[in-house]
Amino acid sequence: MKNILSILLVIAVMGVGAMAQAQQPKKVFRVGILENVASPRTEAFRQGMRDLGYVESQNLAIESRFGPDERLTDLADELVRLKVEVIFAPNTNAIQSAKKATRTIPIVMAVPSDAIGSGFIASLARPGGNITGLTSIVAEVSAKRLELFKEALPKITRVAILADPTRPWHSAVMKALEETARSLRLKLQLLDVRQPSDLDSASSTISRNKAEALFLAPNPVFFVHRKRLAEFSSKHGLPSSCVSAEFAEAGCLIAYGADSADLYRRAATFVDKILKGTKPADLPVEQPTKFEFVINLKTAKQIGLTIPPNVLARADRVIR
Repeated sequence: MKNILSILLVIAVMGVGAMAQAQQPKKVFRVGILENVASPRTEAFRQGMRDLGYVESQNLAIESRFGPDERLTDLADELVRLKVEVIFAPNTNAIQSAKKATRTIPIVMAVPSDAIGSGFIASLARPGGNITGLTSIVAEVSAKRLELFKEALPKITRVAILADPTRPWHSAVMKALEETARSLRLKLQLLDVRQPSDLDSASSTISRNKAEALFLAPNPVFFVHRKRLAEFSSKHGLPSSCVSAEFAEAGCLIAYGADSADLYRRAATFVDKILKGTKPADLPVEQPTKFEFVINLKTAKQIGLTIPPNVLARADRVIR
């Protein structure tokens, strides 16, 4: 009888202990998102977190802050005051603002044009500081995009490059474009376009130099105003080459660049490692592995162009 009572007592104690353990609240990680606007790419990051076992309202709380460039620093300060454990700042302007707001909270990036040239990291292998994640390879991708542009439009000889010369990656991108242009026998006309308001003054230069096409250099401002830029090129009957699928969806003729949704999704793995204790300085920065080539046939029809069938066949996606 005593043995039976002892066994029951042990079982009861174990049961109480198991219940107490089950009732202990799970650790809820607080992650901030700092960006201009919410987009399908943002959802790709959230999906990446879900794939890693994070469930919002259970073990994850996401604090999202979206706003124009001029408000990003204030929004970053808000995230710091909320004591988030990681800030996901995907693009160049968001990273700059997050960097101003904190030197201690880890920052994970996804699509900066040039993480080293912008001063965010010391090197890919050893980023140093509190910033890590993924970065684009803008010079190489820009050169490839110009090649594809020429294949799609074999008769063009003059291309206007819309770019902001103050961007840290500008020199590297222009060097790559000029080398490629020489091999393709293209003449490039660099136009200083930093904001959409600069397009009005650029119009006369484009007409004067008889540019036959527009090539948008990497610029976070262009992404925010991609629809206006697409409308500008269509209005002037000029085919345009842009940096990502979102531009083609907005009306740009051709887009080629890193698969941004994939980069956002991969950024979640960096957040996960940091939440589990790895320091950002110990996480090497990664580069794109997937690229997208998108053609907008609606735009081609609107400006009276025919894309060669062999080029269409190479596109990952065709917008009809």
